[in-house]
Amino acid sequence: MDASVPPVVISVPAETALAAAPIPSDWIIEGKPEARRAELSRSPDGAAVTVVWETSKGKFRWYFNIDETVDIIDGEVFVTDDKGAERRLGAGDVAYFPAGTWSVWRVPDHLRKIAFIRHGMAKPVAFLARAWDWAAAWFARPPAS
Repeated sequence: MDASVPPVVISVPAETALAAAPIPSDWIIEGKPEARRAELSRSPDGAAVTVVWETSKGKFRWYFNIDETVDIIDGEVFVTDDKGAERRLGAGDVAYFPAGTWSVWRVPDHLRKIAFIRHGMAKPVAFLARAWDWAAAWFARPPAS
């Protein structure tokens, strides 16, 4: 096996031990939400991270400083965007929050999510990365039989 290829990471988010990850107190609007998190995986370049995160009941503002896609695995949250539109997310729902956005999260009881976090890159760099991926995949094809 090629030593430069990282191993596949398999985890069970429902059973992962979480550490305290307090929500900044000036972001809390209502209640005393207690958040916890654990990193599940990280790409070798550090640009992509997978995290399991949970919180107890409360209402708070949240700032996404990097792109984040969430997959709700337990509980529910009502998310209000910067235009005032509120959407409910429950188990099985997926949402994307672009870097630089704020939203208000209202958690009626509890919430557990998987967060896929990706640091953005300039469009020319992203184009080159996609071209590299395409070329690498093309050359990695098995020979025709």
